[in-house]
Amino acid sequence: MNATKNYGRTKLACYLGFVTQAISANFVPLLFLTFYREFGISYAQLALIPLTFFMTQLIVDFLSARFVDRIGYRKCILIAQITSGAGLLMLSVIPDLFPDPFAGILLCVVIYAIGSGLIEVLCSPIIEACPFENKAGMMSLLHSFYCWGAVGTIALSTVFFAIFGTDHWRILACLWAIIPLFNVWNFATCPIEPIVAEGESMTVLQLLKTQVFWLFIVLMVCAGASELSMAQWASAFAESALGISKTAGDLLGACGFAVFMGFSRVLYGRYGEKVELRGFMMASGILCLCSYLLAAFAAWPMMGLIGCMLCGFSVGIMWPGSISISSSGLPKGGTALFALLALAGDLGGAVGPAIVGNVSQAMGESIQSGLLAGICFPLVLVMSVLVLKRKGWRKSA
Repeated sequence: MNATKNYGRTKLACYLGFVTQAISANFVPLLFLTFYREFGISYAQLALIPLTFFMTQLIVDFLSARFVDRIGYRKCILIAQITSGAGLLMLSVIPDLFPDPFAGILLCVVIYAIGSGLIEVLCSPIIEACPFENKAGMMSLLHSFYCWGAVGTIALSTVFFAIFGTDHWRILACLWAIIPLFNVWNFATCPIEPIVAEGESMTVLQLLKTQVFWLFIVLMVCAGASELSMAQWASAFAESALGISKTAGDLLGACGFAVFMGFSRVLYGRYGEKVELRGFMMASGILCLCSYLLAAFAAWPMMGLIGCMLCGFSVGIMWPGSISISSSGLPKGGTALFALLALAGDLGGAVGPAIVGNVSQAMGESIQSGLLAGICFPLVLVMSVLVLKRKGWRKSA
């Protein structure tokens, strides 16, 4: 490692970047009922907020493959932090200024979703380009900060609301904005290396013509779907299917899932160099499939909660592991590769929960039946990794 450059500062900046993304994804959903009461926003309109957030991220993922290399990594990641912070700050003011508060909220969501999308595309290759040993472990550790950010956002916001009341949510939005705005300085001063030497990166067209690239896309879609299908439905599953309270469902379901996912990523980050990544991915996929089955056929609430938490542990390596396998399999993939991988992961994160929801509705509003349909995603992931091993494509770092 180059002793003259402080790559520890780069790690800190990227860690806080993922915490910022977690704040962006998890803070506003905590305010849905507050918006309903304060602004008279309907449930149908509230459902458009996460849709707008994820659609904006998908668009940013797609466009990043074209413009990030032209603008430069540092400028783009600074834009990401500024838009994330600005969107949260505006949330405390803009809805009150607009004739239609819902339109103001959506504007703020779009602004901080731009930052969140850029963070998702940029932080992984920034870490990958640093001269660290055990790249796969470092990638897993990086992604664990999204989990800790999600847990922190939910837990600290809950404490804030319990002490000061939900009427002061505007103050909390400003407080959360401090993290990305502070991180502007970190990214402005930390060393950032190019992921691929100038002129050597593969183009989007070249990637699309590469056979193994499509297998990596399938990996990412399945990783995103395996993770988000349970994460998005964990609270509702715990409350409706298991018959426990809303508070307990949030803490044991949603937070429990995130804690175990983060724990899994930290473990691999610390000890992953001793384990072959593709084998670990296959084992995780099998455990994920079993956890979905446990939740789907849970006869007692504790069985369902154990299935939910095991799922969090099993999916922990899937997203960062798929990125590590892909980046080592296509070392000249460059920004286009990371952008398209993010797009595929977000696509899986959108499709997976939708399938669970639609199957649940078709089966008489049975979330357990919907979760049973979710076993297809870890199953396809295991089969894809097996194909990679048998075809003999490059081992991951």
